[in-house]
Amino acid sequence: MTKHYDVIVIGLGGMGSAALYHLAKRGINALGIERFEIPHNMGSSHGLTRIIRLAYYEDLSYVPLLRRSYELWAELEREFGEQLFYQTGSIDMGPEDSEVFSGSLRSCLENDFEHEVLDSRQLRARFPGYRMPAETMAVFQPQGGLLAPERCISAHAQLAQHHDAEIRTGERVLGWGILSDERVAVRTDAGRYLTEKLVICGGAWACKLAPALASTAIPERQALIWLAPKQPAWFSPERFPVWNGQVEEGRYYGLPEFNPTGNTPGMKLGRYHHRGETCDPDKVDRALYEEDETLLRGFAERYFPDGAGETLDMVVCMFTNTPDEHFVLDTLPDAPQVSVAAGFSGHGFKMASVVGEVMADLAQRGETRHDIALHRLARLEKSTPRRPPVSTRRAPPRLNREG
Repeated sequence: MTKHYDVIVIGLGGMGSAALYHLAKRGINALGIERFEIPHNMGSSHGLTRIIRLAYYEDLSYVPLLRRSYELWAELEREFGEQLFYQTGSIDMGPEDSEVFSGSLRSCLENDFEHEVLDSRQLRARFPGYRMPAETMAVFQPQGGLLAPERCISAHAQLAQHHDAEIRTGERVLGWGILSDERVAVRTDAGRYLTEKLVICGGAWACKLAPALASTAIPERQALIWLAPKQPAWFSPERFPVWNGQVEEGRYYGLPEFNPTGNTPGMKLGRYHHRGETCDPDKVDRALYEEDETLLRGFAERYFPDGAGETLDMVVCMFTNTPDEHFVLDTLPDAPQVSVAAGFSGHGFKMASVVGEVMADLAQRGETRHDIALHRLARLEKSTPRRPPVSTRRAPPRLNREG
C-alpha cells in the first residue's frame, strides 16, 4: 500500500533536517527523504564549520531571522545536549566604502548591536593573525562565531525521529506530481508516497526537483582549504574571529582552527564564487586541482602569512546561487501545497534553524509570522544573473579527495 503523510520533506541537509524537526515537534505526521546519508559530504552543508554572524551587510531584513536563528540554535543545543555554536566574534572587513564593511557597520548601528570599529593597525594589534592592507576597516561584532554543521544536521534529524518523524536515507526522488484530489504523489527509486504538503529542500538539486527554479537556483562548484598555522596560538577560536573580507582579489571568508572531535585541524578559508564554475550537481567535478590550491593559498600567504603553513586538506562543495543572492522561501505559484527552500548563495547555513521553522509554517498554514518578503519567488521574474558562467581549463588534479 502507498503510505500517506501530512508532510514530506525532500532533502535532509541543513534546511531539510531543520524543517523535518520543526514539523515533527508540532506533532505533524512527517516523512523526510534523503538520497545520501545524514549527514553527508556531497552537497552544501559539510566542512566541519560554518560562520554565524549577527551584523548582516547583505540586507537589513535578515536581522530578525538571525535573531530567531540564534534563539533556535540555543534551544536545539539544550534539547540535543551538545554544544553546536561556538562564540568567537566576527570580523567584516574591507575598504571603508566596501559593501562588507559599510553594510556591516550600518547593520550594527541601526540595530544597536555591540561592536567595535578597527583600522588595519588596530585589527592586527588585537588579532595578530590578520595582516590586511592599510586601507582596510573592520567591524568586530562579539556575538559572531561558528556552527558545527554536521552535528547540527544530526541533531535536527535525530530529534525529528525522537518526535516520531520517519526518515528514509539512500533513497532518490525521481519525481512528484499533483493528483486530482490535490494531494501530492512523490515517486522515489524505492517506492511511492502520498502527502498533503510537500517541502523541497534539495540544496544544489533544487533546480531539478522544482522546475520553477531551473533557471534561478544555479549550482556552482566551490573549493575550501585548511592550512596549518605557523603560529597556532594566533589562529585558535579565542584569538581568531570568523571573518568576511573584501580585497582586490575578491571576497573571501575564513574560520579559526577548530578540532573538538579529532577532525581536520587548521585555518579554514574559501573564496566566494571560487572560480565562477556553474555545474550540474550530479556531475560536479569533485577532484582538487593545483589552481584551486594556488588561488586560496595565494590569498592566505598575502593576508594571513602566519596561518599559511602546509595544506592539510581541501574539499569540494556547492553553492546554489540566485540572481540577487537572496534565498528562495516560498510556495510554488502553480502548486500552493508545495513549498521550496533554495538558493542560499553561500550564506544560508547560519539561518538553517529559522528556515526550518519558516518551512514548517508554510507547510502547516501556507504563511509564516517571519518577514520573508525578500525571499519570494516573484522577485526573480525580472532578475538577471550577476555573473555569467565561467569555463576554465585545468591542470591535472593535484589531489584525488572528495568533498
